[in-house]
Amino acid sequence: MKTIPAIWLAGLLVALLAGCADKAADGFPGYAEADYVRLASPIAGTLAKLYVQRGDRASQNAPAYVLEQESERAARAQAAFQVQRAQAQLANLKKGKRPDEIAAIRAQLAQAQAARQLSSSSLARVRKLVSDKFLSPAALDEARAAAERDQGRLNELQAQLRVAQLGARPDEIEAAQQELKTAEAQLAQAEWRLEQKTQRIPVAGEVADVLYREGEFVPAASPVVSLLPPQNIKLRFFVPEPVLPTLQLGHEVTVRCDGCKAAIPATVSYLSSAPEYTSPLIYSKENRASLVFMVEARPKPEYAPMLHPGQPVEIRLAGASGSK
Repeated sequence: MKTIPAIWLAGLLVALLAGCADKAADGFPGYAEADYVRLASPIAGTLAKLYVQRGDRASQNAPAYVLEQESERAARAQAAFQVQRAQAQLANLKKGKRPDEIAAIRAQLAQAQAARQLSSSSLARVRKLVSDKFLSPAALDEARAAAERDQGRLNELQAQLRVAQLGARPDEIEAAQQELKTAEAQLAQAEWRLEQKTQRIPVAGEVADVLYREGEFVPAASPVVSLLPPQNIKLRFFVPEPVLPTLQLGHEVTVRCDGCKAAIPATVSYLSSAPEYTSPLIYSKENRASLVFMVEARPKPEYAPMLHPGQPVEIRLAGASGSK
């Protein structure tokens, strides 16, 4: 006698579920939802200036907030000085010695040329005197050695002058160029870190929330401002299992809401692949309609500002048929 009411209750539940599925085959309750844009900085810092407040209408590229920048400014200045130093070192290696150094070498070269000319003249005289038996052969050897010494000194200074007029060796210049590239990369990184301390509105929309106040410390990657662009509004509703096969991405639906003067067109943008609710009953032909699947639709951009997250709506499917 106790099992009869339970059987009747189960049958009544199945009938109600099937009846609701038939009734809602072309109209389903739902609500508006949104994908928020959360604006954060990858670098931590104290919130120095906040330009927006909750409820503001922010335009694209408008300033949002600024974190303290003292450390990043100092790092950028240091990197800029390193670039200047590397540039100066590279330029110094590419050119020869200073003009005064080259002038000193030229003066030494002139002295060597005079000494070489004098020793050459002396060698010629000594050679004649030795041939005339006025001097011994040893004197000729001394004169010849002096001439060779002065010629070697002249050759040395000529080589020094050529080297002084040239730049550094190719491998030294290549190393200096790599140092300059490293310094430039460090400067670019320092500038990027400084830029990240100033955040701008990436896309126009409503400021949905402000999560920090001026003077508070903001951890790295922690959102400070939450934005709601109108085009990020979406509609979420649930359809029973028999209706799911009649829908596909791009399917057109109409939306009605309280206060809306006319129906809002939208298109299906997402179909869930798993049921959101599973009946505890066995999946018979009569009760499988108790399975519901989540569906999302995007309203036309010009109608999106009419909807607000959490707002209840009614979705009607255009051309979709439910189970019988």
